[in-house]
Amino acid sequence: MKTMTLHNQVEMPQLGFGVWQVEQNEAVPAVSKALETGYRSIDTAAIYGNEEQVGEAIKNSGLGRDELFITTKVWNSDQGYDNTIQAMETSLEKLGLDYVDLYLIHWPTPEYDEYVETYKALEQLKKDGKVKAIGVCNFDIEHLERLLDECEVKPAVNQVECHPYLAQNELKDFCRKHGIHVEAWSPLMQGGDVLQNEAIQSIAKAHGKTPAQVVIRWHLQNDTIVIPKSVTPSRIEENFDVFDFELTADEMNAINKLDRGERKGPQPSEMNVR
Repeated sequence: MKTMTLHNQVEMPQLGFGVWQVEQNEAVPAVSKALETGYRSIDTAAIYGNEEQVGEAIKNSGLGRDELFITTKVWNSDQGYDNTIQAMETSLEKLGLDYVDLYLIHWPTPEYDEYVETYKALEQLKKDGKVKAIGVCNFDIEHLERLLDECEVKPAVNQVECHPYLAQNELKDFCRKHGIHVEAWSPLMQGGDVLQNEAIQSIAKAHGKTPAQVVIRWHLQNDTIVIPKSVTPSRIEENFDVFDFELTADEMNAINKLDRGERKGPQPSEMNVR
């Protein structure tokens, strides 16, 4: 497993396991299977409603805390300095942990204009040892620029929707320039049209791999952190089985050309749900 060194020298596995849209009754077996398969990075969030189940799976795994990288997120309705401090305590209690490795602001919700104060709370939580690294989700360049201007610690990670139909190249260039790692949610476009794409299917056939494995490999070779989600044991294993082949430069270019700015989720600047 390749790790990415965040700007504060924290090591983060490049391939992790996401639990967005994983129901509570499916979360323990899914996370347990992921850990058994070899995943060591688990990505959850307060709004997912499954932090307790993730914590249970971690406890049952027998793995040492230092072997794991756990991410969670503060939800929009908990933004603001004091609310965020309390939200972290609630998440730690549910997860059964003393700290998380990465804590993220889930959305900037610019209509409410609280993300700078929220981020300052993340900075304090980092000072207090409750979190090893801090970052954001779904932040556009304009939101990141405010944090860089008004806060002390730059985000270690920006987790955004990213897949071959939404390559996020401009945002990636900005993040790379400022030492911020990009992490892809919905990396397989939620099993959508991208997996049916003729070019991706052709590349998969050439390597004896599935389209999903090819797309995950594309993310990895683009130096993107990636967190595919599944509750199906065979797919959990399949999504991890991506370290025994490499895409050629021509194959990478063919996938890069598929970008068409197509989102499954909302525009960050327009997402103000609380």
